[in-house]
Amino acid sequence: MEKKELIKSQIDRQNILNNEYAINEIMNVFDFDNISFEGKIRFLKEDIAKFFEVDIRTIERYIERYNDELTTNGYEILKGQRLKDFIFLYNQFAAEVTDTNVGDLPKTIPSLGIFDFRSFIDLAMLFSDNERAQIVRQIILDISIDTINKKAGGSTKYINQRDEDFLNSWYTSENCRKEFTNALNKFVSGGKSKYAIYTDKIYKIIFKEKSQQYRQILKLEMKDKTRDTMYSEVLDLIAGFELGLAKEIEISYHNKNDKPLSFYELDQLINKLENNYFFTPLIEKARRKMASRDYQFRDAYHSELSEYISTLPADDYERFLGEKSKELLERISENQDVLKRLKEEGEE
Repeated sequence: MEKKELIKSQIDRQNILNNEYAINEIMNVFDFDNISFEGKIRFLKEDIAKFFEVDIRTIERYIERYNDELTTNGYEILKGQRLKDFIFLYNQFAAEVTDTNVGDLPKTIPSLGIFDFRSFIDLAMLFSDNERAQIVRQIILDISIDTINKKAGGSTKYINQRDEDFLNSWYTSENCRKEFTNALNKFVSGGKSKYAIYTDKIYKIIFKEKSQQYRQILKLEMKDKTRDTMYSEVLDLIAGFELGLAKEIEISYHNKNDKPLSFYELDQLINKLENNYFFTPLIEKARRKMASRDYQFRDAYHSELSEYISTLPADDYERFLGEKSKELLERISENQDVLKRLKEEGEE
């Protein structure tokens, strides 16, 4: 597994910055004399330079080099009325603190660059060869990991089940799985090994890993069921692929005058489905979701999907860690009627 290196990886930095729960916890660790402006704590370049014990020109070089990233995460240039409002508040703040290094801001400056807490944290993750920044990075990583684990109830193995879409996807997947295994049983020659062989073929098509590879990456135990750990988007795609393949198998069986299909003929059907344009964007989406979420939430690295790892949106943290996310047993209790209907549909 690749180690997260905040200085080198913008994905790792942005994943932390998009996790509002972690940012709030990190903020509680630091005790700053700071000014609040428009609902956010703010820092001047001079404040940042003093904290990291560097020359202000060092801060300016980082701003110039990483301007787009820092701006995305809260650094901004104040002008006009907003600048006047900030100067008024800052000068009031300066008059109240005893730090002799804090002085008034001139009212005539045309513009002023300011950081908020997120952009300060971003800069700390970018800073190389700085002892204070190194300490801050370790604090950031520790709190980020700890926050995810706490929100997930101590283990992220089944964090996928905190998604409100999981139960519907899981039951639909189970029903489609029955259709697929029934088709293999009735219409395809060969022994029991065919179930594992063709499950692996489908997994390889969707996320480039066989079941055993997937289990090793997630460090699953014997009692853990593979599909119980999958995200709803992945389950939906597997369900669609298995159901579609089950129908194609049955049609081919009848076209052969009710003669069982060989493995070669089944492979041809799978190749046909794999190259169906309908599945292409869905496969891309499932790979991206699985690789990116596992990398951040589970610290699990899918090497075969490394090119699909991207920054998680803030919505994903809310989806799996926030108020809408719930433990599976709680969801089952709230959705008895839905689960009963899905079970009955699967038995028809």
